Amino acid sequence: MNALPLLLVPGLMCDHAVWTPLFPCLGADRVCTVVDHADADSLPQMAHQLLASAPAQFLLAGHSMGARVALEVLRLAPERVRGLALMDTGFLPKPEGQAGYDEAAKRMALLHIAQSQGVRAMAQQWVRGMVHPDFLGDAELIERVLAMFERKNADTFERQIRALLTRPDGSDVLRSLQVPTLLMCGAQDAWSPPAQHEAMQAIMPPALVQLDLIEHAGHMAPMERPAEVAASLLGWLTRCDRFAPEAGEP
Repeated sequence: MNALPLLLVPGLMCDHAVWTPLFPCLGADRVCTVVDHADADSLPQMAHQLLASAPAQFLLAGHSMGARVALEVLRLAPERVRGLALMDTGFLPKPEGQAGYDEAAKRMALLHIAQSQGVRAMAQQWVRGMVHPDFLGDAELIERVLAMFERKNADTFERQIRALLTRPDGSDVLRSLQVPTLLMCGAQDAWSPPAQHEAMQAIMPPALVQLDLIEHAGHMAPMERPAEVAASLLGWLTRCDRFAPEAGEP
């Protein structure tokens, strides 16, 4: 049986650079495709775009904002997704009150830097809280992150911020999952911490979900610890390949 294709969904201002370090470990027998969000400014729009060009059946892995897009794909077409990996992410909408105001203000401050000083200057601020502190001195890693952001512009950043601030609540999707699901998180992820993933796990079907914490990694775990992240994904892919839908499912 041919391996199901794997669609990889990047997060805010991210692209193939998040996933490229994993490819040597994922095997040559599986088609892996990195999704591009183009000019979309909402998570449902990103999900519709993904589905328009996706194969009939596929596995889906999303990182950060990309995992929220993956949840919207499940909401729209659960019958097409045979496995789900959600990495360094969350599931709740923007909170009400002061917490929501603070989140929006933080994102808009970064947007102002991107618009006034350039995307690279913004990324230099952003990356400080997005990798494990020990990796801030890794010039090669930090340059890959900065270069990735520089491939997009401030207009794209603004659209994707809008998408995140209007994000839907993914709780109902998590409760209704019917496929093998991996939750993965950098153990030192300060933006989407392990507790957030544990809250997701608590409302998901226990027989289908596994939570893996990647030690010595922050929010950009796939770039920080590619071998460990790839090993976690390989375990999930094995579960997906062995999974048999219940009778009557498509």
